[in-house]
Amino acid sequence: MDPSTDTMTGECDMTVMCDGRQAPAVLATEEWLAAGEVFTPGRAARELGLRGGEFDLAVQLGEVLTLPPDPEARPGPVGPWGRRRVPAEEIRRLRSEEGFPGTLRERLRTVGTAEAAELLGIGAARCLRLARSGCFAPARCYVNRYGAVVWLYLAAELTDFADREPGLLRGNIPAVLRVVLDGGQDWRGRKWRSRRVAQLMSQATDGWESAAVIAAVLPPEELASVVEDPWERSVLRRLRPSLAPPAPGPAAREAVERATMAEEFDEVLWYRVNLSRSLDRARHHQPATARLRLPACPRPPGDGP
Repeated sequence: MDPSTDTMTGECDMTVMCDGRQAPAVLATEEWLAAGEVFTPGRAARELGLRGGEFDLAVQLGEVLTLPPDPEARPGPVGPWGRRRVPAEEIRRLRSEEGFPGTLRERLRTVGTAEAAELLGIGAARCLRLARSGCFAPARCYVNRYGAVVWLYLAAELTDFADREPGLLRGNIPAVLRVVLDGGQDWRGRKWRSRRVAQLMSQATDGWESAAVIAAVLPPEELASVVEDPWERSVLRRLRPSLAPPAPGPAAREAVERATMAEEFDEVLWYRVNLSRSLDRARHHQPATARLRLPACPRPPGDGP
């Protein structure tokens, strides 16, 4: 894709989160931090002075440790992935850090291509080529007004990359990277999917949730060929996590869906193999029909009672 197009310009001009805008105030008192108490994600975000998007990223990166959903709680519309809880001890730990909340926000700061290039001390075109060849992984994404997926990178990871690979910032691009670029490959989505799958797998509480994470990045036809049992597909649909925030409008949702799905043959094969292995472990622990009852789940389409 030509970096001079409007689509890429939309990407290069964007910077989100931690960019100087006023964040919610942090409470000055810690009397409410009773031992053993837990908070909803919304409450925890307020107490840490983070916006919703910042807090979600903090959880994904392991900056804020969470607990699995309460097994006695009623299931909500967002499923088990959105009902995780934050222990009061974790809030206390973060608030006691030197420089809080600025240090936490800095670890969560994400930038688009233009600011990434500035951090690396290179041109935007070279930065884009490095990103497309998989030199660093996006941490987040959104859809811009042109309907294109915009990738965002952690500023801290870019700084580490510059210290670790100074040779890639000057001179000719290495031959192995040129092969990737000349072949039209773009590793940004692939690297982001890999990162999100690893993050969600670390939060899975059983084999079926682990399988649902992998299933979330497989195209429907690939998933159907791996999982032939309609009951098992129903379990995976019900437990499927969201890799990206909801996008407004059909075009934006379609763009996010494309970013979520594995594309290249080897990537699809990798997830197919790992889904088969995860399903074997899940079936050994608990059959799909039993998992459907914990809690109640929609009946697979076309099946009788």
